[in-house]
Amino acid sequence: MGRIIDVHIHCSEMDDDILNSYAKINGLEYNMKELIDLMKENGIESGLLLSPALANGIPVPNERIIELCKRSNGRLFPVLTVEPSKTSVSESLQMVEKNKGMIKGFKIRLGYRSVYPYDPVFYPLYEYAQMTSLPVMYHTGDTAVPNASLLHAHPINIDRVANQWDELKMIICHFGNPWFMDTAEIVYKHQNVYADISGLFLRGAKYSSKYMGYLAEMISNAIYHIGNVDKILFGTDYPVETYSDAIAFVRMLDIDEEDREKIFYYNAKKLFF
Repeated sequence: MGRIIDVHIHCSEMDDDILNSYAKINGLEYNMKELIDLMKENGIESGLLLSPALANGIPVPNERIIELCKRSNGRLFPVLTVEPSKTSVSESLQMVEKNKGMIKGFKIRLGYRSVYPYDPVFYPLYEYAQMTSLPVMYHTGDTAVPNASLLHAHPINIDRVANQWDELKMIICHFGNPWFMDTAEIVYKHQNVYADISGLFLRGAKYSSKYMGYLAEMISNAIYHIGNVDKILFGTDYPVETYSDAIAFVRMLDIDEEDREKIFYYNAKKLFF
């Protein structure tokens, strides 16, 4: 197995983390020791750590994510979650300045917050991210809670941002699931828009194996629409997916081995490192 970079990882070691239930389904302990061990076992050279949500809907504080990354011996790098408020934007930018070189990007939780990515509250963030070449990641598509807004989480909303900020590096998380072809069109249309394939499936459902086959076909077709894999990124959404399942899924894609290596490693290496 070659080298791998995981661009979408969660961990908090907090009891009210809503992803604890997903970890239980996957038989995972969902803590830093397990995560680092799994990364070593599966050839994960490095990864990006993002805030999961707590039971009250608030994301795990960015300070906590930075602290956990510092415990990883250089294997994990933080992505700061930015909420739709001037205070959150300002504090996030200050945090990047305070932790120069460590922070690898920002994340906006579309759907979990009823806000569109083109809301002016994010403009100072976009200006800074574009100037510093730090990518902005967007949660899109399906959500882990039933009361989130799919209207705000639809990947088509990214098109308006990309039209205005043509040098801002943007990542559509979860490939916009289930709006795969909408995501493919946006990635195809905009040279600065990427997509990750994290968190697309979970074990335990009656038709899980068939669903993985369906997803592999859908993502393969989306790649054909885009014309290449140069902006497709590997991610697990740990603990939503296990490393073994996530790696097997990339192996299911109907693409050549060179392109698999780009998804696993080279695309993320160029974008983040």
